Amino acid sequence: MRLNVTVNGRAEAVDDVWEGESLLYVLRERLGLPGSKNACEQGECGSCTVYLDGVPVCACLVAAGQAEGRAVRTVEGLAEGDRLDPVQEAFVEAGAVQCGFCTPGLLVQAHDLIERNPRPSDAEIREALAGNLCRCTGYEKILDAVRLAAARKAGAA
Repeated sequence: MRLNVTVNGRAEAVDDVWEGESLLYVLRERLGLPGSKNACEQGECGSCTVYLDGVPVCACLVAAGQAEGRAVRTVEGLAEGDRLDPVQEAFVEAGAVQCGFCTPGLLVQAHDLIERNPRPSDAEIREALAGNLCRCTGYEKILDAVRLAAARKAGAA
């Protein structure tokens, strides 16, 4: 099938897609967007989190056919050109990036949280990131990064 999807604001037409192929596979292998990571393929780790019509989803669980005519925003789409999103900047500054495998999903999930709630409590941050697993950190630097990004967004508002 031909998949017509908008990815990071750009219309894409991808040929020879099997309807049951994962959206993650289409993004990484067919569209050359390696940001979203393929870790568990079961929706358990959150490394492949992307926005689908503005809602965070695990791209490994979304069949390509389900994305037909819809909008996808990946971690690459958070930045505007060469300018990182404030959440991305905060992750770098706080040292929340280690091996980087979980980072794309955490960035998308943190971005979504701060868009919905510019002043999240620690409990709200933990709840929002509960579906994203990191094997390298103790999560403190990740929490620091989300707090920093939220504080900056709240200060700019």
